[in-house]
This record gives sequence, C-alpha cells and structure tokens, in this order.
Amino acid sequence: MSRPITVGFDGSPESRAAAEWAAREAKLRGLPVRLVQVWEPVPEPMAQAPLLGVETHQHWTERVPRQAAEGLRLRHPGVEVTTEHVTGRPAEALARAAQDAELLVLGSRGLGGLGGFLVGSVGLAVVASTERPVVLVRAGEQATDQHEMDKAGIPSTAAAFRPVVLGLDVGSPDEALIGFAFDAATRRNVPLRVLHGWNPPPYYAYGMALEAAVQRELAEVDSTVLTEELRPWRQKYPDVEVVPESRYGSPSNLLIDASREASLVVVGRRIRRSSFGAHIGTVTHAVLHHATAPVAVVAHD
Repeated sequence: MSRPITVGFDGSPESRAAAEWAAREAKLRGLPVRLVQVWEPVPEPMAQAPLLGVETHQHWTERVPRQAAEGLRLRHPGVEVTTEHVTGRPAEALARAAQDAELLVLGSRGLGGLGGFLVGSVGLAVVASTERPVVLVRAGEQATDQHEMDKAGIPSTAAAFRPVVLGLDVGSPDEALIGFAFDAATRRNVPLRVLHGWNPPPYYAYGMALEAAVQRELAEVDSTVLTEELRPWRQKYPDVEVVPESRYGSPSNLLIDASREASLVVVGRRIRRSSFGAHIGTVTHAVLHHATAPVAVVAHD
C-alpha cells in the first residue's frame, strides 16, 4: 500500500496552501493525499462555552476538512484525498501522523515584504522530532511560483519547473538527503543545483587575511570533493542535469538566495537521539525561516 502525502490541516490560509502543494506533489508521485486535522482538547468548563462547544468542534473537525478535500479533488482530478481527525497536542499528533507518510506537509505564514516563513513552535517541533521528510509551504504559495516565466514573461504552470536546490555538507553527506533531491529533480524534469558553502580554516578568523591565491586553492579542493561526492549519483540519475556549486560564504545565505529561483529547496537535519540540545541545525533553521520557496527537510543519521 502506498504511503500518503500527509498534510497538517487546520483551515488556515497556510494549511490550505500546504494542501494545494501536497496535491500537486501527489500528482507527480502518483500518491494519495491525507488531510490530518488535530483537535487539542480543552478543559471541560471551557468546552461548554459557545465558541468552543459542540457546533464549533463539528465545524472545524468535520465540515472544514470535508470541504477542503472536495475542493482538492475538483482542482486536482485523479488525486485521491482523504481526511482524518485526531485528538491531542498538535506537534505530537502530527509527528505520529508522519510515521506512515511519504511526506508530511505543513503550512507557514509568510513574512510579507521580508520574504520567507514565520515558522511557529508547532512546525519547528514537528520538524525536530519526525524522521520522515517534512515540507514547509508558505501561505499564498501558488502553483505558478514553482515554474519559469512563459514566452510572454508571465509565470505559468505550462512552463518548465524551476530547478531543485540541494544544500549539501560534503563533510557528512547522506544518501537519504541526496536521493530525495535527485528524485525531486527527476519528477520535475529540471536541473539539480547542489550548493555547498564553505568558510576558511578557523585560524583565519583570528585576524589572518584570506589571500586570493589561498582562496582559489581552497575553492578548488572543495569543488573537487563535491564533484567526487556527486559522481555515483550522476551515474544513477543520468537524465538529471547536475549543477554543483562550491562557493565561499555562509551556507544558509547561499541557499536563501538560491531559493528565489527554485521550485524546491532540500536541506538535511541530523537525527539526534538525545533529548537535550538543538535538533535542527543552524543552516536548516535559517533556511526554514527565510527561504522563499517550499523547503523540504530530510532527517538522516
């Protein structure tokens, strides 16, 4: 049985954008979509209040998801859409729902003129705790945003997809992360930009200037490592045009800049078994908040 693409759905504009993205992705993958609505219980005295009572509960847990599913079926013919209602804390419930999903898709509010996402505590908690890939989609994300301009200079779904961008740490590459990005590029029939940002050795941070010749030498070494890391993947996916880019600078800034011309940005998250410490790396955290394209976070050991 195929794993579904699961969406955390609460009726908000950001969750509706996530559902639309999930339906488009489901069409590319030939998978069903499952809308999961989480209702967090409230204390009994509050549950009797008019705004939190039975009618409100029924509206948000039955009517809203049902109407959303019907709309997705009309706009995306051939995509199977189901709904599911669960009770519990949203982050924990969504992490459980992700366990049997191909992808978990969550919405995030846009930051308007600043660009990027406003990722709430629930979204960050889910990304940090689930081992399945999680995709973050901005409110207002449109299908045309993932495509190039047409001949008239207008964004159009009839035009080609924009490239997929992969942020890769050549010091600890992971097959799940790289494979996810190549698969996404294959399904969209687009080039895969593989970005690796590098900085000079630590001692340069203590006042030693990075001479141009040294910078070129370091760049050549880093570029060679990146090329060698991608060699077996080029052979496995011969139809994917791979554009490796090893560049001096902040990895997060490079990825955020690249997101403006991407259909999808793919980054990794190292799985940490300890309950202490950060569970989302600094680069992934920055990309989640500031990228302007959907972001896929792939957990790996």
